[in-house]
Amino acid sequence: MESGIGVNWGTVALHKLSPETVVNLLKDNKIEKVKLFDADPDVLKALMGSGIEVMVGIPNEMLAVLSSSSSAADLWVSQNVSRYMVKGGVNIKYVAVGNEPFLTSYSGQYQSYVFPALTNLQQSLAKGNLAGMVKLVVPCNADAYESSLPSQGAFRPELTQIMTQIVSFLSSNGSPFVVNIYPFLSLYGNSDFPQDYAFFEGTTHPVVDGPNVYYNAYDGNFDTLLAALSKIGYGHMPIVIGEIGWPTDGAPGANLSAARLFNQGLVNRVLRNKGTPLRPGVPPMDVYLFSLLDEGAKSVLPGNFERHWGIFSFDGQAKYSLNLGNGLLKNAKDVHYLPSRWCVANPTRDLSAVANHFKLACSFADCTTLNYGGSCNGIGEKGNISYAFNGYYQLQKQNPRTCEFDGLGIVTFRDPSVGDCRFLVGVTDGKSSGFRFPSSETGKCLKRRRYAAQIIPL
Repeated sequence: MESGIGVNWGTVALHKLSPETVVNLLKDNKIEKVKLFDADPDVLKALMGSGIEVMVGIPNEMLAVLSSSSSAADLWVSQNVSRYMVKGGVNIKYVAVGNEPFLTSYSGQYQSYVFPALTNLQQSLAKGNLAGMVKLVVPCNADAYESSLPSQGAFRPELTQIMTQIVSFLSSNGSPFVVNIYPFLSLYGNSDFPQDYAFFEGTTHPVVDGPNVYYNAYDGNFDTLLAALSKIGYGHMPIVIGEIGWPTDGAPGANLSAARLFNQGLVNRVLRNKGTPLRPGVPPMDVYLFSLLDEGAKSVLPGNFERHWGIFSFDGQAKYSLNLGNGLLKNAKDVHYLPSRWCVANPTRDLSAVANHFKLACSFADCTTLNYGGSCNGIGEKGNISYAFNGYYQLQKQNPRTCEFDGLGIVTFRDPSVGDCRFLVGVTDGKSSGFRFPSSETGKCLKRRRYAAQIIPL
């Protein structure tokens, strides 16, 4: 079986590339599968006629109404699936019902809605003659199961019953089990976690589990899920990796070389059809890298790295050389930048009164790279001020008034970038500047709390 490499296309930014530019980026890179977190009509319109296989998402906040009302489910399917499933339309293959709805940090608030929502949506798909083509799935965080050894994997006790129900439903409808696995978060959240175990290059701390030896966290995590599925009678379920990746900034260990090492190692395994000890020679059906683009408006509650998962920067430029099986990544074309000018701290002014201006700028712009572990962490106090000022100025489409800061800012035509620290120029692609902006969409921003109990070698 050929495994496919897809990407997650998250859009948690108020200013971004036009959907058409992003779809062209996918096509130029021969990325044939994409996973969305909602059903944004602009994104779906841009995907029409592309042939790209799409997983649309239903946010957790919608599960309650979809679970209690079959007419709400009918309406959602007609507006977000049926209308696009026409000749020359969108190739919708999956609908994700919720996103990690059983996450421990949600304290069960969505748990009772998932199964009834699945049932209602399945009936709606059947009414629209779409049940054969479109499969419902429930992306789960790896914290849904736990174990000290992969072969002992089991779903969390409070989830055993609902998981059995859901997996039985998925199996009878020909749907895969979708899981999100993040070795980076195991490493980030645990100082005892051996760094080399997070990657695919081998480890000096393998996990020995009876006859099986695990040399990386991904294999251990995957087989823990297989053991959990076997315990409820579904050991042969097809599995899709819904999210997996490595951030490039915002934390120690989040950098370009680590992200390249992890993502290329993962892709090479998938393309070689390499399985795991419990499922040798059978890779997951599909693997969706997290993520396509940086999302500068995401919540940084989990960590500053949350805004830096993209294999491309916010403007569609490849961050590092990565081969997904069709040659190295190609940059987005026809990206329209604002003029090459930047806002920096005025070198002739006393900056002692800058604190409130700095705070204001960073409350709008993304200043996460300035913090510990970030790519701009070493540029000094004046550099930090300039970085913040420039972020705000680009976000405001270089409106001259937004570089004033009571005379502390000044516009320059010389790029102030230094080393790995890039001072950005915004984009004007389509309707708005493409820069990053904080968002109050806490539902989307706070999703993906992926701190799973992962196997730690002794």
